[in-house]
Amino acid sequence: MLAGHAGLRIDFCSPTDYNESGVRLTRMDRREATRSSDRKAETSEERRHRITRERLRNGDHLKELRANPPPGYVFRTDEEIDACLQRTLATRPASGDIWVFGYGSLMWNPAIHFAERRVASIHGWHRRFCLWMRSGRGTPEEPGLMLALDRGGCCRGIAFRLAPDDADHELLLLWRREMLSGSYEARWVEAQTDQGPVRAIAFVANRSHARFAGVLPVEDVARHIAVAKGTLGTCAEYLVETVDHLRELGLRDRSLERIVARMPRR
Repeated sequence: MLAGHAGLRIDFCSPTDYNESGVRLTRMDRREATRSSDRKAETSEERRHRITRERLRNGDHLKELRANPPPGYVFRTDEEIDACLQRTLATRPASGDIWVFGYGSLMWNPAIHFAERRVASIHGWHRRFCLWMRSGRGTPEEPGLMLALDRGGCCRGIAFRLAPDDADHELLLLWRREMLSGSYEARWVEAQTDQGPVRAIAFVANRSHARFAGVLPVEDVARHIAVAKGTLGTCAEYLVETVDHLRELGLRDRSLERIVARMPRR
């Protein structure tokens, strides 16, 4: 096991932590798995739209997004995604393994294979709901909001170390997931862990992109998150999963907790 933030100890990835698609299993998942078979009545349509390792590998995730782009969206081609990845790798540190810093859904649904994970902190960036979602967990009529790293402050999350032999393939899956529209930029950051600093890739907000929402009042953020939903699920689920996973790690993000507190009661 690994020492984590504030005494937290974190296991290496194990089959009991993640399913075959790379999706993290929560305690609720394990409870649900033991219930009667009627709980398995999830429709094929619901399964079809989950972000999984297999859908990233076989291209289904990209195919569906490209087939129904929201107005004004321009998605990168496969060649453009690969070229973007190669530009990032061209600036990688001279030595050491490749790490990826997760601060939102990558923490609870990484969908990639990794050799190690550590609780980590980065400085100069903070977690914020600052990217509009008009697909996935929102629509053009009821847009949701997605997390990104924005300038200033600090952020605590999970650093994933990629095995050297697998790094190129795992990064390509990440690029298919995170770098399709250009709303994120990939940056090399220094992540502090209890075992020492590591250089990691982090996905930060592209402030010049049309999806960048800027700094919104917390009430507006809560209102959008409360109602937005799409083919990947609801924005509320995305928020709650992130807050719950941070709590499981012994971490808190008070800005996210303020949003939860202001969510309309139904």
